[in-house]
Amino acid sequence: MLKETLEQGRQLADAALDRLIPLETQHPESIHKAMRHSVFAGGKRLRPVLCMEAGRMVAGSLPARIEELGAALEMLHTYSLIHDDLPALDNDDLRRGRPTCHKAFGEAIAILAGDALQTQAYEVLARLKCPAEARVRIIEEIAHDTGTIDGMIGGQVVDLESEHTRPTAEMLEYIHRSKTAALITASLVSGGLYAGAKDNQVARLRAFGLAIGLAFQIVDDVLDVTQTSEQLGKTAGKDMASEKATYPALFGIEASVHRADALVNDAFAELESFGESAETLKELARFLVERKK
Repeated sequence: MLKETLEQGRQLADAALDRLIPLETQHPESIHKAMRHSVFAGGKRLRPVLCMEAGRMVAGSLPARIEELGAALEMLHTYSLIHDDLPALDNDDLRRGRPTCHKAFGEAIAILAGDALQTQAYEVLARLKCPAEARVRIIEEIAHDTGTIDGMIGGQVVDLESEHTRPTAEMLEYIHRSKTAALITASLVSGGLYAGAKDNQVARLRAFGLAIGLAFQIVDDVLDVTQTSEQLGKTAGKDMASEKATYPALFGIEASVHRADALVNDAFAELESFGESAETLKELARFLVERKK
């Protein structure tokens, strides 16, 4: 069942992305080739799937054209990966098993490809087929969760500034909640809003997202020190080499895994009021902490 959900969600997201991102033949070709190189590098589309399944849980069925919202979220995620891989940040050569954008197209085009995916995402969000009030709330939610205050960019800044220092548990949680969990939370909340979620349902989705988003990043940290580059599809051991703030570095692998499991249990509790309709999101949360790459 979960395998089907992931595959169907991936197909829907990929079809929307293919439709919404300019073709490689569209002038200027270089930027569109770079955008598509990174977007269609074989990602799992977890954020679009979480978005769509949150919408399905709230509405009782998959809301029409919600995959376009999922596609916008994936564009924002991919823009963050392109920039994260740049020499000025993580300086990585491999992403999803293929050369990173700046390795394939040069640093200048990679920077612009990330910028272009961000602006393309907001064009898509502005055209979402949902009530205007929901559309504005979705844009506000996503903009905040990718921004500087408790958002993705803020988390990236603190992550950079914490390299080669001994982080506190509070700093580490801030980095992970902001850099990773915020966009996962935005995916769930925006999917709920698209489906017409009430304020109390939005609050539940937000708490669920923050918990599973933090668990997801803890597992990512663990995989970085336990898996090979071939298994991960990206360079293994980068966190340790650059002395990044990670859960295994601070607490050890076993305690990190226990923390991720506890967060998933906390997340499950947030969805109790949704009853059986929450089962797919719970399965997805389990998948996030049991994955091997």
